[in-house]
Amino acid sequence: MNEASSSCSGGCSCGAPKVQAPVLLAGEARFVSRFRVADMDCPAEEALVRMALEGQAHGLEFDLLARTVSVWHATPVDEIEARIARVGMGCERLASGPAEGAPVAKLADPAAERRALSWLLAINAAMFVIEGLAGWWAESSGLLADGLDMFADAAVYAVALYAVGRGAALQLKAARFAGWLQLLLGLGLFGQVAEHVIHGSTTVASAMVGVSVLALVANVSCMWLIAGHRDGGAHMKASYIFTANDALANLGVIVAGALVAWLGSPWPDWVVGSIIGVMVLAGAVRILRLGRE
Repeated sequence: MNEASSSCSGGCSCGAPKVQAPVLLAGEARFVSRFRVADMDCPAEEALVRMALEGQAHGLEFDLLARTVSVWHATPVDEIEARIARVGMGCERLASGPAEGAPVAKLADPAAERRALSWLLAINAAMFVIEGLAGWWAESSGLLADGLDMFADAAVYAVALYAVGRGAALQLKAARFAGWLQLLLGLGLFGQVAEHVIHGSTTVASAMVGVSVLALVANVSCMWLIAGHRDGGAHMKASYIFTANDALANLGVIVAGALVAWLGSPWPDWVVGSIIGVMVLAGAVRILRLGRE
């Protein structure tokens, strides 16, 4: 490969990207190719690329900060590029050349990571229920959307835990089940937004702010929980990144709640709820596209 793997330049202590080994194929890789996947920045999206390359990759190296993946392979590079492109997150070939060796997996503590993922699943699932009930009571699209975002995160962790030790077919079925459920809930959210726009709503701004602060605390707790595992593997480092992004969504709902109280109008709630909802639906569509030719 003509380029060295990029390291974290964001000033954090996560260090260089870690190599994650998939199920290795028999024989030897003849080529190593590096691709930029523009929209790949969270564990769910990394998992989609992994499953798309199942049966083709002899080794994978992800750098989610740079949004790149290096693939050790024997099949033609055009086939590898086409499989990544079909996931729908973009695919730009950066380099390709003869392989001089396979990646060596750097293993962290699997048991500790599994415990951390279990806690992350529990926290996100609990906040999905809390924000969902609070959003329904407060007639807040923003809270419902943020709760749905928590559900999407919980689904990522649930699929990751379920897939351990199972084959690619079961991993794909589990991911797509979560994708369909996420899609249906997302469409339901937009139905709720449309109903409120047509008939109006009495959005409770104080509930928006209060519950969103609780969700922010939950996300900060998740960041603290996985901070010690960011060096353990790309998926744990990525979990830190996209949990930080979720905290920004919480802040968006808090700001929307403040605007609802200040303006006396529910429009800020509808707008922020729709924005978060679009992002959740986009994630569901990516999952459902996986494995389709």
